[in-house]
Amino acid sequence: MKQKLIVIGSGMVGARFIEKLLATAPNEYDITVFNKEPRGGYNRIMLSPVLAGEKALSDIMTHGEAWFEARKIHLHTATPIVAVDKQAQVVTTDSGKTYAYDKLVIATGSTPFIIPVPGHKLPGVVAFRDVQDVDSMIEASKLKKKAVVIGGGLLGLEAANGLMKLGMDVTVVHLENILMNMQMDEISGQLLQKSLESNGMKFAMGAQTQRILGEQFVTGIEFASGEVIDTDLVVMAVGIRPNIAVGQKLGLDINRGILVNDQLETSEPNIYSLGECVEHRGQVYGLVAPLYEQAEVLANVLAGNHSAAYEGSFVSTKLKVTGISLFSAGDFTCSEDSESLVYEDLSQNIYRKIILKDNKIKGAVMFGNVTGSNWVFDQLVNQADVSAYRDTLVFGDGFQPSQHINEAKD
Repeated sequence: MKQKLIVIGSGMVGARFIEKLLATAPNEYDITVFNKEPRGGYNRIMLSPVLAGEKALSDIMTHGEAWFEARKIHLHTATPIVAVDKQAQVVTTDSGKTYAYDKLVIATGSTPFIIPVPGHKLPGVVAFRDVQDVDSMIEASKLKKKAVVIGGGLLGLEAANGLMKLGMDVTVVHLENILMNMQMDEISGQLLQKSLESNGMKFAMGAQTQRILGEQFVTGIEFASGEVIDTDLVVMAVGIRPNIAVGQKLGLDINRGILVNDQLETSEPNIYSLGECVEHRGQVYGLVAPLYEQAEVLANVLAGNHSAAYEGSFVSTKLKVTGISLFSAGDFTCSEDSESLVYEDLSQNIYRKIILKDNKIKGAVMFGNVTGSNWVFDQLVNQADVSAYRDTLVFGDGFQPSQHINEAKD
C-alpha cells in the first residue's frame, strides 16, 4: 500500500522535488499537493519577460494542472493549508476539509518584504513576486505614466525594465550607492547604472523612503531628505523573507527559516521542508540552483536512500539584466591576505575581477564579458590551485584553461 505524501506548495522547488521523487520511487507514494495560488507550477524567474510583454503566462508554466493529472497527483489550487495536527498527521484546508499524511513536505517559498512606511497599503503599491503582481503592474501601465521601483537589486531592475517596456517613466530608488550591491562591487555597479541610464532608466541612489504619498491612490514618495518624487505606481522590490507561517503553526524549530538538517528533516518526525522557506546550517537560499539540489536530496531521502545528504551550496549569480551580462560568486572583496586580479576596458564596458587567496579563487565579479565564468566558478567550488595560469586568468576570450594546464605539464 502506498504511503500518503502531502506537499504544501507547488512552486518551482516543490514541483522539482515531486518530479525527482517520481523518477526515483514512482510507486512509493500517493501524492497530494496544495497550492495557495490558483494554478500549478510556473517559472517565477520568467515573470520579468511576462511583465515586459515578451512572454505569456502559458509560456512559463512548467507544471500545469495537466502535468499533475497525467501523473495521478491530486492537485488542489487556490487552497491554503490553515492547520496541521502533527500528532494525528492531518492537514486542514481553508474550507475545513482534512487530509491525512504519512510524510509532509513544506515548500511554501518566500514572501516579499514590504517596507512598513506610512502609505504602504495605498492602492497603487505592489510587490513583484507572483502573477497577480504582474497583472496589477500591466493594468496600471495602461492608465498611469510614472512608476517608482524601490530596490536596486536584480528583481527591482527587472521590474523597472519591464515597466519601461510598457511605456512608463521609471525611477529606481536604492538605499545603497551601488546597484545590485550583493553581487556587484563599486566599479561594476557604476557600469551597470551607466548602461541602464543610457536606456532611459532613472535612479535615486542612497535614498531612504520615508513615506508614500496619496489619499485614495499613490501620488508620490517622500525620502528622509525631504525630497519628493511624483509617481502613480510604487513597486516594492526590496527583498524576500522565508514564508514560515505553516512552520509556526506547527511549532517547528525556526530561526530565519524553518530549521532543517542534512536530510531536510524539520524538528518534527515525518515533516520535511525545502526551498526558500528553510534555513540549513545557518544559510537561507534565494537562488534556484541550491534549492534544486535540496529537491534532489529530499527525493532520494524519501525514496529510502539513507546516505543522501544536503551539505550546503556555493552560490553564483550569472544573468542578464536588460541584456547586460553579469557574473559574481564568492567573496569578491579584497582583504590584506588576498590578491585582486583586475582587467578592465571601461570604454567597452568590460570589467573582470578575480580575488585569490593562497593561489585559490576566493571570489569573482564580471561585467559585460563573462567568458570563462563557469570554469572560474568550478575552481572556486573545488578550491583548486590556479597558480599555473594566473597570468591569463582575467582575460576572457584569451583564457583557455585546458591549453594552460597542458603547458604547465610540459
